[in-house]
Amino acid sequence: MDKVEQYRGLIKGYLQEYKKVWSNALPAGVEMTSLFDDETQNYLVLEAGWTKKQYIRHIPLHVMLRNYKIWIEEDMTEEGIATYFLEHGVPREDIVLGFQPPEMRQYTEFAVA
Repeated sequence: MDKVEQYRGLIKGYLQEYKKVWSNALPAGVEMTSLFDDETQNYLVLEAGWTKKQYIRHIPLHVMLRNYKIWIEEDMTEEGIATYFLEHGVPREDIVLGFQPPEMRQYTEFAVA
């Protein structure tokens, strides 16, 4: 299997599972959606809706595929999605913590770009 297809499958699988587990924890009126865009290789989970008089819009997870690497752009999970990727055989050098400033990535245990 092609590396991009493998990574795409891992990302989609995790996001679908996250939605399945956590969507019931949202307040009434707020929905969780998994969004997959294979053309731009952006994958995210979106929480949106109204609760009483407040509009909620939150992105707990956003992952991109860029240059054959997994870029984690947003990760609000407790255990971290990078842990999931490592457990499924993705090498550290193929994971970029995109939410970290570029000058700080060298101090993480993952790829800088």
